Amino acid sequence: MSRPADPKARSALIDAARAEFARRGVKGARIGDITAACGLSKGAFYLHFPSKEGLFGSLVEAFVKELERVSLKRLTCMEHFRAEHGQPGPADVVACSERYQHFLRMEATSDLEMLELMWESRQVVTALIVGSQGTAFESVMWDLVDREVDRISREFGHLQGHHGENPDVDPGLFGSFIVGTYLLLARQMGRLAHKPDLAAWATGIQRLMHEGTAPRSKPLPAERTLPPAPPAPVAARTPSTPSTRRRHARAANPHRPPRKRP
Repeated sequence: MSRPADPKARSALIDAARAEFARRGVKGARIGDITAACGLSKGAFYLHFPSKEGLFGSLVEAFVKELERVSLKRLTCMEHFRAEHGQPGPADVVACSERYQHFLRMEATSDLEMLELMWESRQVVTALIVGSQGTAFESVMWDLVDREVDRISREFGHLQGHHGENPDVDPGLFGSFIVGTYLLLARQMGRLAHKPDLAAWATGIQRLMHEGTAPRSKPLPAERTLPPAPPAPVAARTPSTPSTRRRHARAANPHRPPRKRP
């Protein structure tokens, strides 16, 4: 009769494996180090997972599933907001209207949920970014990146079509900028020992996204080259006063002709 799997042992193995994958990557991680970190045997490991790749695959699957849930929730909230309040435009941003503030809070809440997920999964994300080369998981993060860039590009394109959000900014460039920001924040999280103020991060991201891309009321003037400054007037030279020694020499010998300067 097979021994039943201990859920506490499984949880301990997962926690130890997260740290090992983040530290050594998928290839470099060793089952012996994972089990030693949580005081279990290799037999206990194989009771729960077929291999280290199988363990890592379950972590990635759980992360992707949560990422899809958070993204879908965000999209649903956005659709409900538009249906009830409409999409804030540049005038709302400039006036800091109640609609814009409500929109900012909603988006910051969605960003905070995403950042919380990234913090909880920071070790898995770190392993996907820098520790999955040469494995079956090396394209997972970049596939997610491409998908998120496409989603944000569509959202930004929707804003451009309906409210004239800065038409000089390409939607794909904007999407890459936002997703790149998240990617760098995720990498930074993997290096932090203490949890940062994710709520402040979320609010800051939203302000940069919407206030940083709002069109200006007046175009910036073309750069002009200032004319060169006129030369400073040259002061008239005043005859220098002869030194004390020279005055004394002339007084002693008044018939001596003055010395000519070269």
